[in-house]
Formats: sequence, C-alpha cells, structure tokens
Amino acid sequence: MNNDKEQLLMKEMLDNTKSIAVIGLSDKPSRTSYQIAKAMQQSGFKIIPVNPNIDEVLGEKAYKSILDVKEDYQLINVFRRSVYLYDLAKEIVKTDADYVWMQQGVTDQAAYEYLVKHNKHVIMDRCIKVAHSVLMR
Repeated sequence: MNNDKEQLLMKEMLDNTKSIAVIGLSDKPSRTSYQIAKAMQQSGFKIIPVNPNIDEVLGEKAYKSILDVKEDYQLINVFRRSVYLYDLAKEIVKTDADYVWMQQGVTDQAAYEYLVKHNKHVIMDRCIKVAHSVLMR
C-alpha cells in the first residue's frame, strides 16, 4: 500500500473508531501494549482488553478471546507475535469490526490478505499511537 493511501486509511480508521479491542493487552505498565492502550484511552478511546491471562486492565474487564467480546468496537489492535496472526485472522473475520491494526513489528502477509479478502480494512506494522499523534492533530 502506498504511503498516501495508507495514511488516508489510518485517518479514516481513527476518525470512525470509538472503541478499540486490544488483543494481547498486558496488565504490566512496563509493556508497550499497556503504554499504547493507556495513551489511546487518555485520547478518548474506550479500550477493551483481550487477553486470556488477565481479568482486567486500565479499569476495563478483560476478555479471553476476541470472539467473547460482547461490547461494541470498531477496531481491533493486535499486540501478538506474528506467528499467531493467521489463526487470529480466522477469528477476527467472525467479528463485526471493520478495522484491524497490527502494531509495529507484527506482520504476516497471508493473514493480511486473508483479512482483506474478508472485507476488513487492515493496517500492518504501524504504531497506532504514533499515527494518532501525527494524523489527528
């Protein structure tokens, strides 16, 4: 995807999102997922943690799987190792979320293509916090 098209998609995603389901959100303040989710929460987004190993984080109830989330969300932000992406993609296509954002360093071309084929708008290998600070001034 060229840079202009990617920037337009990132801005659209951020403009049209009120709630973000964060797959792999840690409850440890030293972890990148925690810091970025907290920053997005402070910017006005509702954060929905998805992590089978925690009960809650950032004042929000955590869900074991993206398929367990009953709350409304528009965007799924993925903080899992790339090796898990294709299996996650198979779950993500069963959700109503239009947008999938794979954090910087999280890449899998086959998962990307699978999600796009199933009508998801996808950003891969980009930091949502950085994009938000640059595009939403």
